[in-house]
Amino acid sequence: MHYKLFSIGPITIYSYGFMIALGFLAAILLAMYRSKKYEVDGNTVIDLALCCIVGGLLGAKLLYLITDLPNLIHSKNVLSDITNGFVVYGGILGGVLACFIYTRRKKVNFLKCLDLIAPSVAIGQCLGRIGCLMAGCCYGRETTCSIGIVFQNSPMAPNGIRLLPTQIFSSVGDLLLAIVLILYARRKPTDGRVINLYLILYGVGRFIIEIFRNDPRGNVGFLSTSQFISIFIVIFGMIQLFCLNKRDKLNKETQKTEES
Repeated sequence: MHYKLFSIGPITIYSYGFMIALGFLAAILLAMYRSKKYEVDGNTVIDLALCCIVGGLLGAKLLYLITDLPNLIHSKNVLSDITNGFVVYGGILGGVLACFIYTRRKKVNFLKCLDLIAPSVAIGQCLGRIGCLMAGCCYGRETTCSIGIVFQNSPMAPNGIRLLPTQIFSSVGDLLLAIVLILYARRKPTDGRVINLYLILYGVGRFIIEIFRNDPRGNVGFLSTSQFISIFIVIFGMIQLFCLNKRDKLNKETQKTEES
């Protein structure tokens, strides 16, 4: 894999950072393309995206520092280790918080904005996982399976060992998730259903992927940190969808009663 893409004088372009940036760009373009359906203007999309990117990066870094704190305490190169990792769930939580603050200040519908950006988040994650593959982070368990990959010069993954390509599994899953959300959004109102479906599907997929990963990422009991968070994310999304569907059912029954 290519940990470093290329260098221009003293400046080195790393594959992970490049793919993250490409993911952000793709996410913004997709949100702008879909914004007309949600009656959100382009400037609002860009402002919202920038807020969510900043909040997401801060959240992803903060959760990484929390989950990897034991290793960082005993690390001989703390400053270098601090700059290395991010945790996706921290990015999601940080992005949602940033979205909430922005929409409250601008008096824009919070749930509508979340539904708008949900597929964009999935696309960004899809490209970001390719960056993980190129850098060697988020690697899978050792395997003898023919689909395994072998890193030769990765600073993160164990080199010379056949590993499950969990980065590719995640990337494909995120792409499929984005497609499902876009199709789902065409037939459902913009009232929080899309973002809750995202939470459910991503949470289930992430829980499964974590079984096959073997990189150090923190634990809560016998679960990885992400698996632990996934349980609550999925439950929350399911409760929200149930409440929305129940509300619609009650509204239809009320409407029928009034008509009769």
